[in-house]
Amino acid sequence: MLLDTAALYFRAFYGVPDTVRSPGGEPVNAVRGLLDMIARLATEFQPTEIVACWDDDWRPQWRVDLIPTYKTHRVAAEPATDADPSIEDVPDLLSPQVPIIREVLTALGIPIVGVAEHEADDVIGTLASHGEIPVDVITGDRDLFQLVDDSRDVRVIYTGRGMSNLEVLTDASLTAKTGVTPSQYADFAAMRGDASDGLPGVAGVGEKTAATLLAEFGDLTGIVAAAADPAVKMGASVRAKIVAAADYLEVAPAVVNVVRDLDLPDVDARIRPSTPDQVAELERLSAEWGLSTSMKRAREALAALA
Repeated sequence: MLLDTAALYFRAFYGVPDTVRSPGGEPVNAVRGLLDMIARLATEFQPTEIVACWDDDWRPQWRVDLIPTYKTHRVAAEPATDADPSIEDVPDLLSPQVPIIREVLTALGIPIVGVAEHEADDVIGTLASHGEIPVDVITGDRDLFQLVDDSRDVRVIYTGRGMSNLEVLTDASLTAKTGVTPSQYADFAAMRGDASDGLPGVAGVGEKTAATLLAEFGDLTGIVAAAADPAVKMGASVRAKIVAAADYLEVAPAVVNVVRDLDLPDVDARIRPSTPDQVAELERLSAEWGLSTSMKRAREALAALA
C-alpha cells in the first residue's frame, strides 16, 4: 500500500473540523484524520506492507522549467530564497501538524520515502512499477491513474469522492470512467489540462475530445503527427487546436508522466508488531497530542495485520 501522504493529510485537514485540538490547544485535525484513514484502509484492503510516500520537493524546478505555470497558484506569497525557490501555500493550522504526522508514521513503523527534486508521485511511480507484490496506490490525485496496470496487479484506490466513497480502479474501471486505457491516461491528462496543477491543456479540447482522439490515433505522438499531416482525416477545428498547442504538447508529457526509475533507499515496509520502544513512543504521542481513539484504531488495525 503506497500512501500519497500529502494528498491524504490535506484531505484529512479539510474533512475534520479544526476545532479538534490537543490538550495544549494545538490543532490536530489532520493528524487524527490521517490516522483514521490508515485504520480504515488497513482494515479494508489488508496490506502486508505500507509506505508513506513524501513530497521532498512538491514543485520540482525541472517541471517548472518545462511548464512555468506548473502549480504556480499554490506558491505562497511570502518571499522565497535561493535554497527554497518556492514555498507551498499550506494553511496556517496545517503546517504545524506535518512534523507530528512524520513522528506518528515513524512510531507506527510506516517508513517515509521521499527523493530530492521529486514529488511523492514519482516515488509512488517507481515503487508501483518495480514492486514484486500487488500494489494499491492510495491517492486523491488523478494523475496517478496512469499507474493502473492489471498485468502487474497495480490498482489505484481513489479518495477523490471521500473515504466513504472509495473507488477501486483497475484497467476496466478506469477505461469505463475516463474513456482511455491506463497507458493513454498521461496523454489524456496533458490534453485535458488540470487547473489544480497549473497545466493549461489544449485550449478547446476537453475530456470527450481527448478520449476520442486517443481512441483513433493511439497516443499523443500519433495525434500530433496526424494534425500536422493534411492527408490524415481530422476535423479542421480540432486540427487547428492541436497545431496551436504544439509547443505545449512537446513538453507536457515530461511533466505529466510520473518518474518510474528513481534510485530509492531500501526500506523494510512490512507491517510488524510494535517494539517496546515504539509502543512507548506511540503512547507518548497519543497523550501529548490527544490522539486517543484515532491512534487506538490505527494501532489495532495494523496490529491485526502484523
